[in-house]
Amino acid sequence: MILRNRGVDMQIYDVEIFWDDEADVWVATSDAIPIALENASYDTLIDRVRTAAPEILELNNKLHNSVQFRFKTERLIACG
Repeated sequence: MILRNRGVDMQIYDVEIFWDDEADVWVATSDAIPIALENASYDTLIDRVRTAAPEILELNNKLHNSVQFRFKTERLIACG
């Protein structure tokens, strides 16, 4: 999604984050970037996406003036 704010194009990329029980890690994916990263720490994973995604976007000629990431997190926990 591209938004315009004060004359600057701002691209928003959705990043899905989910917990992988088998690997005991958080996984971040986005087909639009494209990216797939994992880390045991949620906060570290967010930092990794913020660092790696702009580099990948630039390599794919998709980097806009301003980039934002919308993180959508899901974790299923069994109770009982």
